[in-house]
Amino acid sequence: MKKLINDPKAVVDESVEGFGLAHADLVTVHPDPLFVSRKNAKTGKVGLLSGGGSGHEPLHAGYVGFGMLDAAVPGAVFTSPTPDAIIPATVAANSGAGVVHIVKNYTGDVLNFETAAEMAQAEGIEVRTVLVNDDVAVEDSLYTAGRRGVGGTVLVEKIAGAAAERGDGLDAVAAIGQRVNDNVRTMGVALSACTVPHAGVPSFELAENEIEIGIGIHGEPGRHRIPMENADGITDRLLEPILADLKPAAGDKVLLFVNGMGGTPSSELYIVYRHAVKVLEAAGLGVERSLVGNYITALEMQGCSISVLRLDDEMTALWDAPVHTPALRWGM
Repeated sequence: MKKLINDPKAVVDESVEGFGLAHADLVTVHPDPLFVSRKNAKTGKVGLLSGGGSGHEPLHAGYVGFGMLDAAVPGAVFTSPTPDAIIPATVAANSGAGVVHIVKNYTGDVLNFETAAEMAQAEGIEVRTVLVNDDVAVEDSLYTAGRRGVGGTVLVEKIAGAAAERGDGLDAVAAIGQRVNDNVRTMGVALSACTVPHAGVPSFELAENEIEIGIGIHGEPGRHRIPMENADGITDRLLEPILADLKPAAGDKVLLFVNGMGGTPSSELYIVYRHAVKVLEAAGLGVERSLVGNYITALEMQGCSISVLRLDDEMTALWDAPVHTPALRWGM
């Protein structure tokens, strides 16, 4: 294992400390218990909180800031944060209008955020939860009951964050987040495994000529393992189950999100995006918005995911709304 780390047990703490130093104008790092909060959030706004295991950077702390999250809770690598950190992060995100928890559908995340929400509500903070489960690859995987939450999480956080920023109420922000989740589907592929620092060995094995279709962001098994093929063929394999499940109608407008898993160069992601646009347009869909890059990763895994979000006018306007976070910014 070759990684730019010191002690494998200190990776998350040291990484988040460095993140806070690099973005001190936008965020505050709270070391014990560990969470990240937004600086200069306006009072009376619905707060947004998300979190999950580390190793998926820039998710989630990279999206703390104007137009997205008010706080984020990083757990250990690929491990849910615990309620003792989620509760103070909920308090920090609350400015009097309640807090929406955006939770990826993994068993540990669901249970721990649920416990924290109950305790926060007992202290007088209204909490709503949006459960993200956009992965069409498998149900009831090693980590979940039901579908996994993957790339669609970024889109939920951006659009719900914009709704909160414009002054929507607690139930309305949760509803727009749920609407995004209901209209987005994702499928991923791994070309190689990643290595969790404290484990020191790859999380799974792929032969030199093999790829895993439908991989999860923790390296969970997907639908099937096949021989390596070219980018267009892989793109077709990812889009087919997405479109079959989403069932868009000709004339629908969509956002196309091609996400890198951490070890894939942007040049390759744009090759995937190029063919995906052709496939969607051939199906009669209008690709109105795009996002390409490493936005929800699995350490250094090589591969990508494709997300397709069916847009309406409100979601498009909220996507276009200004955002200023360490990892996503426009319109400011």
